[in-house]
Amino acid sequence: MQLLMSFLARGYQINFASPADFSDHAVNLQALGIDITAIELNSSSFDVFVADLQPSVVLFDRFMMEEQFGWRVSNSWPQAIRVLNMEDLHSLRHARHQAVKAGANSECAELNNPMAHRELAAIYRSDLTLVISPFEYQLIHQHYQVPKSQLLMLPFMVESTTHSPVVPFDQRQHFVSIGNFRHAPNWDAVLELRQLWPQIRRQCPDAELHIYGAYPPKKATQLHQPAIGFLVKGWAQDVSEVMSQARVLLAPLRFGAGLKGKLLDAMLYGLPSVTTTIGAEGMTTETSWPGAIAADESSFIDAAVTLHHDQQVWQQAVSQIPDHLELYHRPTLERALHRVVDEIAADVDRLRQQHFVGAMLQHHTLKSTQYMSQWIEAKNRIKI
Repeated sequence: MQLLMSFLARGYQINFASPADFSDHAVNLQALGIDITAIELNSSSFDVFVADLQPSVVLFDRFMMEEQFGWRVSNSWPQAIRVLNMEDLHSLRHARHQAVKAGANSECAELNNPMAHRELAAIYRSDLTLVISPFEYQLIHQHYQVPKSQLLMLPFMVESTTHSPVVPFDQRQHFVSIGNFRHAPNWDAVLELRQLWPQIRRQCPDAELHIYGAYPPKKATQLHQPAIGFLVKGWAQDVSEVMSQARVLLAPLRFGAGLKGKLLDAMLYGLPSVTTTIGAEGMTTETSWPGAIAADESSFIDAAVTLHHDQQVWQQAVSQIPDHLELYHRPTLERALHRVVDEIAADVDRLRQQHFVGAMLQHHTLKSTQYMSQWIEAKNRIKI
């Protein structure tokens, strides 16, 4: 949404094209002046669509969309600048997940995995890739050797570097956790909280843990236990209300990638958080974390209890928030984004000639993707 609104404010006419079914919870983009088009996977109808649209910029949401549609854009309207919005480095999150499942520390993740081959190929093929985390920016540039001329650091963007008026400590109560249940790191964190909660509750007998998130499966709702204050709430109708009423946010993330929106939201609503090194990755400054970054379960429990009980510690955590929000200053980040896009537009052919690896991958890798897609399309025409 931040990217859409940024391009809209810049005067772009935007067409939001997606092969996904639209959700009842979706934002009304048409009310914002954004056109919506339903597109199909493995269909040459997209080729006609993009040739008729003649876009100056095509923004792919995650590398899977670049795989599906990048070659079609390149063939049907090569003048378009192809921008990949990573969201986070999916292959890094996948590798860390595999390491945790194998009983190892997430730092032992195998970076050169098959998903990384696919994702980095999409990054190399794109004219520009938006990287949300400084940790991942360095990894992509130094480990995977992607030129900086193809990368732009673009974290979350917030309107102001000062957070909303803070609801006082004594007007807040309970702990909160939030995150889409279909996202593997979030579900793993819920299971971690189920293990940690009895020890927290023992020291905070009147406290409750409110767990919010979209698409709660039955295995999640079965964890709902009011008797011990472990409450699985499901969809949050209003995140601002949830975070303004809670006293501490808990995010015991054992693996993941990118930046954690829940932790930024907590800062925006003056809510201290307890998380892990993975949770805070890419979001730290020289100022102390507004809450605590726990190295193990024991320190996580201690930090959660202290922030819940000690008003002075809680207020000290809140006072750290403005320095962290400086990282996400929207006007500064937007200027950088559009400056780079304008520079690419000024001479896109010259830049593509400089990026030989991308051109090579555009020629070779996407041939297999193209032929597979065309085979699926031909197969779908056959009536059984």
